[in-house]
Amino acid sequence: MSGGGLLVAGTTSDAGKSVVTAGICRWLARQGVKVAPFKAQNMSLNSFVTREGAEIGRAQAMQAQACRVEPTALMNPVLLKPGGERSSQVVLLGKPVGELSARGYHGGRQQQLLGTVLDCLAQLRDTYDAVICEGAGSPAEINLRRTDIVNMGIARNAGLPVLVVGDIDRGGVFASFFGTVALLSPEDQALVAGFLVNKFRGDVTLLEPGLDMLHGLTGRHTYGVLPFRHGLGIDEEDGLAVSLRGAVRESAVAPPVGEDVLRVAVCAVPLMSNFTDVDALAAEPGVVVRFVDRPEELADADLVVLPGTRGTVRALQWLRERGLADALKRRAAEGRPVLGICGGYQILGEHIEDEVESRAGHVDGLGLLPVRVRFAREKTLTRPAGEALGEPVEGYEIHHGVADVRGGVAFIFDDSGHSLDGCRVGQTWGTHWHGSLESDGFRRAFLREVAAAAGRRFVPAPDTSFAALREEQLDRLGDLIEQHADTDALWRLIESGAPQGLPFIPPGAPA
Repeated sequence: MSGGGLLVAGTTSDAGKSVVTAGICRWLARQGVKVAPFKAQNMSLNSFVTREGAEIGRAQAMQAQACRVEPTALMNPVLLKPGGERSSQVVLLGKPVGELSARGYHGGRQQQLLGTVLDCLAQLRDTYDAVICEGAGSPAEINLRRTDIVNMGIARNAGLPVLVVGDIDRGGVFASFFGTVALLSPEDQALVAGFLVNKFRGDVTLLEPGLDMLHGLTGRHTYGVLPFRHGLGIDEEDGLAVSLRGAVRESAVAPPVGEDVLRVAVCAVPLMSNFTDVDALAAEPGVVVRFVDRPEELADADLVVLPGTRGTVRALQWLRERGLADALKRRAAEGRPVLGICGGYQILGEHIEDEVESRAGHVDGLGLLPVRVRFAREKTLTRPAGEALGEPVEGYEIHHGVADVRGGVAFIFDDSGHSLDGCRVGQTWGTHWHGSLESDGFRRAFLREVAAAAGRRFVPAPDTSFAALREEQLDRLGDLIEQHADTDALWRLIESGAPQGLPFIPPGAPA
């Protein structure tokens, strides 16, 4: 017998689908339910590598952690990684299968993937007691309904009840709830069980008359009102939020251990990917992380981070156009710390040969590291482990670029002292490993090096555990669901599906 299921949809993008899904997953896991997350199609530049070497969205990896299970490609069978305004790399079951324009994808390719998506969901439901699915954007995107495989398309094919989340902090949530249902076909409306209000501030009794009227208008209940909480957007799909920074700064955190703070500037390059790499820095007491896009903003930074990017050559050009490239060269000449991660590492090298990503051919890098990069057709997808600065370090690699290191000092080593990855010259560092700063001992050792080079009397806290902070975040999400949602009614939805006899709300989907 297949396990139960639920689709968490939203009135808009960023309504809170990812965190609500994670919260439901953590609540269920704490009840002893064997639960898994699922998102049929994800568009994001923040991705993760599973143990079997598959690339999936980081939001689904975070949701798997909320479930206390290992993430797999089944949980996010289709990942779209934008490479520009109109095209994306399509990652299918964890492996890249090509580039497609938006028109090409929605014009036929997407619908062809429905069978694969439904098969992955069926496998999960055969394995788990419950599968909590996340939608994308809004289920009422009527221009895309015919080829939809992530919202009502999968809900109808898999018989999933749908919970619609609305962000009341934006305003207009009642109109959004009503309009979402009223723009769906009768068959789709029959699966929309009700609503969940997200990010409410104030006295919930003042909201209740509106919820009663919404029920009268739609025949559907509101399954909870979640209060506004700062810093819950962990492992977001896109944007410039530093997830744990928000949480740490707005909760009770110990003051800096040393006399100084450490200032970190992250260059907000185009098509920035896996900006979550700096979350672990932001989690440290006394470390101030900000995103920058002007050279003068590097002046007081103790560390500058060049993050990953889906467009390495484009990011390099952007750095030059804005004067940031020259500012980085001056920093390196002065012995001031710079860290390049993945695409940022490639930019710091001597030159790039790219016939894959940008097809720009030979492009000169910044020349700050003796590294030459060639883009390979096959993408490197691994979960390596090693040692750096005398501390164990783990990470994950997602890149087409292959680095030929021709000097400097290796950054990361294996147990035998052989080079595994990266390059260092003075205080300029580069690595292909995402997530390395989540290794607590290595992060502290690296920050001590940075502080010494910057002349700061900063001391890393001896007991900051990034993994523990992440677990605390997930438990906070679980608490929100447990304390502010009708969990008995939610479980009935998951186990038994949408209530029978839900009324049709005109006009329905346009013909």
